Amino acid sequence: MDDSPENSDSVPWEEDAPDPAPSAAELEAAGQSAMFGDPVPAPVPAPIPAPAAKPAVQPPNAAADNQPYRVLARKYRPQTFSELIGQEPMVRTLANAIERDRLAHAFLMTGVRGVGKTSTARLIAKALNCIGPDGQGGPTIDPCGKCEPCIAIAEGRHIDVIEMDAASHTGVDDVREIIEAVRYAAVSARYKIYIIDEVHMLSRNAFNALLKTLEEPPAHVKFLFATTEVDKLPVTVLSRTQRFDLRRIQAGELEAHFAKICGLEGIEAEAEAIHMIAAAAEGSVRDGLSILDQAIAHADLEHDAKVTAARVRDMLGLADKGAQRRLLGHLLDGDAKVLLAGIDDQHALGVEPLALIRGLMDLVHRITVAKVGGGAPEAPTSEERDALQEWTGRLSIGQLHRLWQLLLKGHDEVRGAPDPLVSAQMALLRALHAADLPDPGKLAKKLEELGQAALAAPSPAPAGAAGTAPAAKLDWAQLVEQIAHSGRAGHMLLANRMQMQVRVITLAAGQLTFQRVPGFADDLASDMRRALADVTQVTWDVQQIEAPLAEGAATPTLVEQAEAASRAEEAQIRSDPLIKAALEAFPGAEILPQDESAPSHNHKTVPWSRNA
Repeated sequence: MDDSPENSDSVPWEEDAPDPAPSAAELEAAGQSAMFGDPVPAPVPAPIPAPAAKPAVQPPNAAADNQPYRVLARKYRPQTFSELIGQEPMVRTLANAIERDRLAHAFLMTGVRGVGKTSTARLIAKALNCIGPDGQGGPTIDPCGKCEPCIAIAEGRHIDVIEMDAASHTGVDDVREIIEAVRYAAVSARYKIYIIDEVHMLSRNAFNALLKTLEEPPAHVKFLFATTEVDKLPVTVLSRTQRFDLRRIQAGELEAHFAKICGLEGIEAEAEAIHMIAAAAEGSVRDGLSILDQAIAHADLEHDAKVTAARVRDMLGLADKGAQRRLLGHLLDGDAKVLLAGIDDQHALGVEPLALIRGLMDLVHRITVAKVGGGAPEAPTSEERDALQEWTGRLSIGQLHRLWQLLLKGHDEVRGAPDPLVSAQMALLRALHAADLPDPGKLAKKLEELGQAALAAPSPAPAGAAGTAPAAKLDWAQLVEQIAHSGRAGHMLLANRMQMQVRVITLAAGQLTFQRVPGFADDLASDMRRALADVTQVTWDVQQIEAPLAEGAATPTLVEQAEAASRAEEAQIRSDPLIKAALEAFPGAEILPQDESAPSHNHKTVPWSRNA
């Protein structure tokens, strides 16, 4: 029998000495090769050779191994707390807790999207399980990133760090699995950590099932929750966790962060473009990196793939800053025709009407802040700063607040309008014409001065005097009486309302200014305008003044005058010596008005009788 290796009965892979254990990368490569086949293409059996393919154009920073592209938001996810921007208070609290060995058993990270909630949870997991490069380290706020726990957690494959998406695992059965698993100690790490993302999506029964375990978990277990809607969490859960509210990232920090990433990627970007991306991110790092990714892809390859402000503006549909300032200037100057032309030009360039209104609101806000603070307006360029400074000195606080309210109302109208462009035009025209209106405070003061001047005016000259205007002969009581006896439908009722409700401020030929007795909300001015025109054959301008007036600025109503005259007459009667003696002689006696059926305009006796 041949003992050669070819004919040996031994297992062929046991003939040679065993090779060293392959690494994770080699195993992964081997698995891919086994699944998808050898990367070297097999020979083509066709006799006709395929045409030579053109070499693919690789981006400047393409990886040499031709790995799939990772978006910036994933590629530059923070791996240490020092890389987590804008959350210094939380990092300081965690560092103190780790240093003093006062670690809570459950943490809750909340905030808007893209500020680092899930990244913070993973960093806490690394900080608690890091053992250092020498394997002897303990919990630290600066995990080494080189030990096996740090590497495994960063790659998402650590057996003791379980990350669950509550949006897809909402039921009580999913929580029951966690409750059963927490009883067992960690396999290789210091702590068994459960990261539950979007925890507010758990059902009510799931929360109730988790409460007891969350309150008294084993010493080797830590819970890390992340959510964008903390108000949906039960109070019982909030009371069992240590809560961290992650703040929105300031625009300045975002600009510095995006500029740094552009440098690492070898991408040239204009400062104004970075500023616009940071503003559009609205405090979210992930949103900003997604926009930056899109801006890099949108860059013109013919100009060295530079990210320019014009390209970003076109991509986001934003208005040009210069065009925004010109529109605000046309609005403040009251030039409606040029304002409409500017709106049409911006719309033709692809600027959305809502973005146009928001740009104007941003300018008004910066002008107001500079006006209140007394400093220079915030602006990226000196040209814009000079324009805002000029408006700051020109506009008053009241005008700025009124303009802001008009733009805010226009913004809401444009957002819900069937035709946003038409709505934006009408909103800006309304703001333009409102600039000519007087200030409400000054208007009320002017009306008060007019009322006082009317009371202080000299009495009308006698009839027939030279230059006497017909308005001097007008008598309010006579006008009301004419309306009452005009015989037209509804005039009798209107006359009664005028007697009881109208306090005359000024009365002239064809003009009436009045104030109404409080407590009435119907439209009386229109009815009086028509009735006065009917009885006088003159067109009347009737205006009701709502603003409070000085005492005595308005004449009392006819009913109030009659009541005052009645009280004065009664007081005069009571002062008569004979009446005084009668009232003293008959205690409890009352003075009653005379019988209404008697003709009061012809009587010669005292209109009140005594009744013992």
